Amino acid sequence: MPTPRREDFRFISPLRVRWSEVDQQKVVFNAHYLTYFDIAITDYWRAMAIPYEASMPGLGGEPFVRKAAVEFHASARLDDQLEVGLKCARIGTSSMGFVGGIFRDEQLLISSELVYVFADPHAQVSVPVPHRLREIMLGYEACEPMTRTEMGAWAALAAEVLSLRQDAGLAEAEDAGDTTALHVLLRNRLGLPVACGRLLPTVDGIATIDRLGVRRVLRGSHYGRATLMALLRAAEDRGDHTLQVHATRGSRGFFERHSFAAFGEPFEMDSVVYTTLRRAL
Repeated sequence: MPTPRREDFRFISPLRVRWSEVDQQKVVFNAHYLTYFDIAITDYWRAMAIPYEASMPGLGGEPFVRKAAVEFHASARLDDQLEVGLKCARIGTSSMGFVGGIFRDEQLLISSELVYVFADPHAQVSVPVPHRLREIMLGYEACEPMTRTEMGAWAALAAEVLSLRQDAGLAEAEDAGDTTALHVLLRNRLGLPVACGRLLPTVDGIATIDRLGVRRVLRGSHYGRATLMALLRAAEDRGDHTLQVHATRGSRGFFERHSFAAFGEPFEMDSVVYTTLRRAL
C-alpha cells in the first residue's frame, strides 16, 4: 500500500473525533477508521456535484465495496480534528481504486486502499464504469470544474427550477417575480440542476436576489456560493450598484460571509423573521 502525503489529495473531508468513537485505551477504536473513510466517500460524491441517489439509476449501476484495507501508523484521540483525504488512483473496466489517508495536521495516522466495483444492483453483476462517470472522476482529480452556470428567462428554465426549489425547501409555486427575473441554474456534469437563484429587476440601482437554493443532499459543498457569485456578476454586468437580499436567521450568516451587511431593522412576514442585507458592487 503506498504511503500517502497530505498534498497528494485534492479532496479532503474534515471531521472531529467524538466520545463514542474512543475505546478503553483512549484512542479511536480501529473499526471507526473504516467509517471515517466511508463518510469521506459520500462527501467525495458531493465534491463532484453528484447527488448519489438521484444520479445512479441514470448511470445504470452503482459502486459496491470489494476491498477495504487499512494500515495503522498512529492513533487518533478524543477531540482530534482530522482530515480524511481520498484520491481516485485507478479506474478499470468495472472497478475504481482509491487511495486514502487520515491526517492530524501533517501527520499520517491511517492509510487505506479501497476498491469499488460498479455493478447492477438488481442483477448483482459487475458492469463497465460508465464513460460519463469516468470522465467526471478523472476530471475532478485533474482539478476541472464540476459544474457549469446557465442563465436564462423563466420560460426556458421553469420546470427544472420549480423541481429544484421543491427539493431545496423553497417556495414551489411560480410568482409574479419569476417572469421578469433573470434566473441562474447551476448544473453538474451529468446535466442535473444542483442549485438555483434569481435576480429581480433593478429598482433605483438596487438589485434583489432571492429563491437561492441548493439541492438538499449537496448543501455545504459551495454550490450556493457559486450561484451567488454568478448572480453578483450578472448584477454588475447590468450596471447595478447594490445587491440586496432578505435573509432569514438561518441564511444570514451565509450572506455575511460574502460581504453583505445588515440594512435597517429585521421584519416579520408569514411568521418568519427577515433581515435586509446589502452589498455594494
